[in-house]
Amino acid sequence: MNVALLTAAGTGTRMGQDIPKQFIHVENKPIIIHTMEAFQRHPSIDAIIVVTLPSWVDVVKAYAAQFNVTKLKWVVPGGETGQESIYNGLLKLKEELSDDDVVLVHDGNRCLVSSEIISDSLATYKQHGSAVAAIPCVEAVFRSDDNGQSSDNSIPREQLFRTQTPHTYSLGKLLWAHDEAIKRGIKSTAASCVLMWELGERVYFSKGSEENLKITTIDDMMIFKALLHTKKDDWLK
Repeated sequence: MNVALLTAAGTGTRMGQDIPKQFIHVENKPIIIHTMEAFQRHPSIDAIIVVTLPSWVDVVKAYAAQFNVTKLKWVVPGGETGQESIYNGLLKLKEELSDDDVVLVHDGNRCLVSSEIISDSLATYKQHGSAVAAIPCVEAVFRSDDNGQSSDNSIPREQLFRTQTPHTYSLGKLLWAHDEAIKRGIKSTAASCVLMWELGERVYFSKGSEENLKITTIDDMMIFKALLHTKKDDWLK
């Protein structure tokens, strides 16, 4: 079974709005529903679990019913950190699934994940046993030791990749990583790929996209709204 684990337990302080950003409506639809629909549409996704704020659990269920997201099977409350929230979702899946089932951990506010990204994540997982969506860094990058005032150290951009989600692993591997994190005192590592790296695991990259943006700020929201109304020209390869 392939399960999308969507994280939607953040309070959205950087957005500065009255409700968490994952529940803001865009085109008369909550952001979290836009994300859920991307996995609802994909034929290889069998089920969806959403980890959200405790007071919003029933709201998520109601939204899913309203927008006919039939693959949503579980909604669980998150924890104090992103790492805890993911772990809460994994513990629920442990009750329902086997260690060999596949989990795609994905940001609930990363709405424009494409079918191609999901498919490539699953294909890369099948080949390597894990997959992390990533894109190459195209800008010149410098390291600064004085809070961004200056730098004398440029990092070759050819060596740099920006990770996105989904992060795809077996349920058993993710549970192992989170259990090890507890044993070793590793906290507040919301990115599963970083947690795996801290535990000595190699990270394998799958296809990402600039359009697969994470909505964190008002600027991100405006870009998302623009992309919803943008169609790729037929002549572009």
